[in-house]
Amino acid sequence: MTMLPPYSRIAILGGGAWGTALALASIAAGRDTILWAREDDVVADIAQSGENRRFLPGVLLPKTLRVTGVLEDAARADALLLAVPAQILGEFARALSPLIAPGVPLVVCAKGIERSTGRLVNEVLAQAAPLATPAILSGPSFARDVARGMPTAVTIAARGEAAERLQASLNSLSFRPYASDDVTGVALGGAAKNVYAIACGVVEGLGLGESARAALLARSFAELARLGEALGARRETLMGLSGLGDLVLTATSKSSRNF
Repeated sequence: MTMLPPYSRIAILGGGAWGTALALASIAAGRDTILWAREDDVVADIAQSGENRRFLPGVLLPKTLRVTGVLEDAARADALLLAVPAQILGEFARALSPLIAPGVPLVVCAKGIERSTGRLVNEVLAQAAPLATPAILSGPSFARDVARGMPTAVTIAARGEAAERLQASLNSLSFRPYASDDVTGVALGGAAKNVYAIACGVVEGLGLGESARAALLARSFAELARLGEALGARRETLMGLSGLGDLVLTATSKSSRNF
């Protein structure tokens, strides 16, 4: 673990299941945490009932979690986790950019490729908010597992000290981030595994058997490793949590919507 100081105030932008789960992970790590949600009813429900009944029902939220619908309030945090869908990331980051101080870490917590451009989420963020410090959080993690404090490990990638400071900021007994500087590899692993998971779901749906699914899974990873190498990612990154680990979870679990 790093000896660098954690960020004191963490904002999670996006009040869906994943954003709410990350807010709980931040609180468990001892951070001052604020959750921003676009939906007024979600903000009101969390404030009144202590639960996000629309997106994460059955999980009680601690009273220390602050919730807001005002983006300017959340943007004053020391580090911001962007739990918004990949296809609106660019638009959202452009709107957020004037509200943050230069160098503030923006951590993409979505997985995907921008349909209109073919860019990875780290590339989208770098263009939309050029003065921020881009980072990405990815790995084998279901929102409900994280929200319930089940043991989960992910990768946080960024350049310089940001990855290690984010690692220190979110680390707890049940949520273990591993720091990396291979932003491309982490972004690619999180995006490509969804395609392979859909293919494995097709194999399952057609009743082709577990042997066929295992073969497809193995060949999928081989393709991912070659693609990553061509794009400048490190093979060891794709063999870790944000590549192979995420692929295995997403392509084998019936809790995975892609599978």
